[in-house]
Amino acid sequence: MSAPAAIHRSLRLRLLAGSLVWIVAAVAITGFLLADLFGQHVRERIDAELHGHLDQLTAVLEVAADGSATLRLPLSDPRLSRPYAGLYWQVDGGPAGTTALLRSRSLWDTALAVPADALADGEVHVHDVAGPDASRLRMMERLIRPAEHPDTAYRLIVALDTRQIDEPVEEFSTLLSIALGVLALGLIAAAVVQVGVGLAPLKRMHAALSAVRDGHTRRLEGDYPQEVQPLVDELNTLLAHDEAMVERARTQAGNLAHAVKTPLTILANAARNEPSALARLVDEQVGDARRQVDYHLARARAAAAVQQPGLKTALRPVLDGLVRVMSRLHADRDLHIAQADMDETLSCRGDAQDLQEMLGNLLDNACKWARRQVNITATVNDGLITVHIDDDGPGLSEAQRSTVLARGVRADEHTPGTGLGLAIAHDLARAYGGDLRLDAAPLGGLRATLQLPAA
Repeated sequence: MSAPAAIHRSLRLRLLAGSLVWIVAAVAITGFLLADLFGQHVRERIDAELHGHLDQLTAVLEVAADGSATLRLPLSDPRLSRPYAGLYWQVDGGPAGTTALLRSRSLWDTALAVPADALADGEVHVHDVAGPDASRLRMMERLIRPAEHPDTAYRLIVALDTRQIDEPVEEFSTLLSIALGVLALGLIAAAVVQVGVGLAPLKRMHAALSAVRDGHTRRLEGDYPQEVQPLVDELNTLLAHDEAMVERARTQAGNLAHAVKTPLTILANAARNEPSALARLVDEQVGDARRQVDYHLARARAAAAVQQPGLKTALRPVLDGLVRVMSRLHADRDLHIAQADMDETLSCRGDAQDLQEMLGNLLDNACKWARRQVNITATVNDGLITVHIDDDGPGLSEAQRSTVLARGVRADEHTPGTGLGLAIAHDLARAYGGDLRLDAAPLGGLRATLQLPAA
């Protein structure tokens, strides 16, 4: 599944993806704005510093009667006395102020290259230019004309290495990136926790539904937020409605069976008292009708039970009871019924009566055909319980195995039975989402394999 499809199908991923996008965007924009504001602040501070140096240079500049320029006092910043210290000043003179007259010791044997721009008297310009030692400079210049020599212009220049701007900005940007990265991780962690806490009621509701499905409870239990509680109430109402419908269906099926069986019993009793051929025919058809009622009643009961959530039946008690019954029924045949150890908690999804019907028919069939031994084993795998019932009887051919699962078909007409036992077990297993298979048994007879969903 692709990432967009996974995000589309997951509410958690949707919320986290939306939070991640907004957090990253907000942190990135905030970082860009803060870095830009800090850079502007540093540049303004540098420009203010340069302006202060320029004012100081203007204040100490003296022009002699012959037009030569000197400084009355040295400028106070010690960097101006160290070669290539990063802070420089220069005074250019002449008619347009283009001839280098004075410069700071920090320039050593170089001169600042001044852009050829026109300056008005007292006007200040700022430039970014190349400097000594392959550096970049932030330059501020001013043009003055002394009253003593109005025809001579003096261009006063101060400059600062831009590394003194870039380095603080880079350090700040690095620290800001680390801080905002930590903040982003914290916000993402908070978003993950928030989404987890916000969706926790849905997880609890899922667990409650699983408990209903597994038969631990019949209703969704617990307190839920007001946004989820209406859904929980509707689900509980639906569960109660389905339970009531299933109960009514089972009651009606039982009433119908009772209503049909009563007249059938009367007819059968009356027919047995008459020796005529008609009485024998009636008795035979009544018996067939009663078997059909039992068969369809079992299917209806199973269909109703499948629709009812939470039904489960422990396997071990049902098998124990059936083994005791079969042992008594076949006590005269010296039949040994062996039941392998199984987990006491092993349970099937479904009604206990239906499980007894399926296992009872299979075990009864095995005991009828077994010579001396019947083995019962049960395992669970991938959510399915598999019960093997093996006998050491004559077994069935492959063609017979598929035939005897049909309703009313018997492998041997001389053996007592209705021909419905295996068909009922097969249909009930299918109704519950399981299956019934017939194979050759390791004992030499028939193996009946019943698979049912585990609870």
